[in-house]
Amino acid sequence: QAADNDAAAAVLRSSDYKHYVEYFNGMEDENITQAIPNALSWQWMEKNVPLFDAPDKSFEQMWYYRWWTLRKHIEKTSVGYAMTEFLIRRSYADKYNLISSALGHHIHESRWLRDPQYLDQIIRTWFYGNNGKPLKKLDAYSSWTPSSIWERYLVDGRKDSVLSMYSLLKWEYDNWDNHRWIEELPVSKKSKRPVQTLYWQYDVRDAMEETISGGRREQNARPSINSYMYGNARAIAAIARLAGNKADAVLYDAKADSIKQWVETRLWNDTARFFEVYKPIMKDGIVVADCTSAVREQIGFIPWYFGLPSDNDRFSQAWLQLADEGGFSAPYGITTAERRHPLFRTHGVGKCEWDGAVWPFASSQTLTALANFLNDYKVRPVLKLADGQTKASGDDGGADTWRQLYFNELEKYVQSQSHRGKPYIGEYLDEVTGYWLKGDQERSRYYNHSTFNDLVITGLCGLRPRADNIVEVNPLLPEGKWKYFCLDKVSYHGHNITIVWDEDGSRYHLGKGFSVLIDGQLKASRRDLGKLEVSL
Repeated sequence: QAADNDAAAAVLRSSDYKHYVEYFNGMEDENITQAIPNALSWQWMEKNVPLFDAPDKSFEQMWYYRWWTLRKHIEKTSVGYAMTEFLIRRSYADKYNLISSALGHHIHESRWLRDPQYLDQIIRTWFYGNNGKPLKKLDAYSSWTPSSIWERYLVDGRKDSVLSMYSLLKWEYDNWDNHRWIEELPVSKKSKRPVQTLYWQYDVRDAMEETISGGRREQNARPSINSYMYGNARAIAAIARLAGNKADAVLYDAKADSIKQWVETRLWNDTARFFEVYKPIMKDGIVVADCTSAVREQIGFIPWYFGLPSDNDRFSQAWLQLADEGGFSAPYGITTAERRHPLFRTHGVGKCEWDGAVWPFASSQTLTALANFLNDYKVRPVLKLADGQTKASGDDGGADTWRQLYFNELEKYVQSQSHRGKPYIGEYLDEVTGYWLKGDQERSRYYNHSTFNDLVITGLCGLRPRADNIVEVNPLLPEGKWKYFCLDKVSYHGHNITIVWDEDGSRYHLGKGFSVLIDGQLKASRRDLGKLEVSL
């Protein structure tokens, strides 16, 4: 067996992609250096990141660029590795310049690093880095950390690692009960009983400073935090089952079921066919009446990030807004509010507005949610794309048209990550021109608050992480789009996974069609692009 850094690769060679890193290193003045400087970036990437090969070199370049930038945010602290959101110091950050708003994104992206020590220590720093206790600002922002830690387990299968976090994740979950509404529900005609219902959050503590639906000081029940808490409860229930704690599994599943009921009944607007922000009317700390915000915002897609909505035609209608130019479809990405709304892009520019501009934070959430919708849900409405492509739902729900929508939005995401002719990832951008609204500010450069490579792995290439011993691969690449692609050297449940699409067999010489290899051995294949499942 080979002993070099390509020993885990079955098809691709790392050296074929080194030129990307040489270009990235040469395009900047490295004025901020953390644990892994540019000079060591290629050696680090050779050891730690999967390989990706595609005919569209903009996708390929962005794949290596996003690993190269992620590495910039790994810092070595006195308690171990940590991961920053900004490279420059921020006054509102916690110890080690850490901000928790994008921690879920950091875990989702970093779970694919081959060496687990980085993410192990990043998580540990957050929960033990304050003299053995959690950092003070761990819960300064809405959190889907327990859900992301469970999603990490679905990739690495390290039972001891996830169980070691069990008590802390329950503690973190329970901390959010002070962000929950109390309502008086009728028990009989003569009496009422107070019940905890939806979670509330300020826009700014949802990491979405200025929105159409609320404000920095408004307490509103938002689809974001309620979906996060649903996902966290489901994750803790799953960890409880792994630990053999049936009582906790039942308890946290019940919590999730309760949140699901409130989200589907209170946050869903049947007229708009969308999950919206709920604005309660309060009296003495108790909700006495409610109304909707009457605006579709991108956070209305977040429930599918965690598989919350029921699989029916009522809720699935929301996804039609993603392809609608009056909804969220814009030339440079997915807008944070519907474009038809009279208050779209009215809050000014430059103060972190989420009233319509494109935010990678939200784009990566929506694309993850869409991949879940296309993989885990059976009921889909008929979709008509802007180019007139339409397929009746039929047995597959017009599956290839929906895959085309996913690819279109992922492609825009790739195209948007550019500034002055060079690869770039920043805070937020104009939805029509693609101009980064803080692009010439140092704070925006390499802004680490989104995912990209996780979308390529779990969406485009289709590796769907699972707790069991099955490798499930269901690529969302549309028919006829690319003649080939390869995802290689992916560490999954202690094995090396290779996913290959080679339409005519001439690129990789493994035969025609779609294949999955495990530890270098061909385990499953089919002539066309489609779902494959194979046991480890």
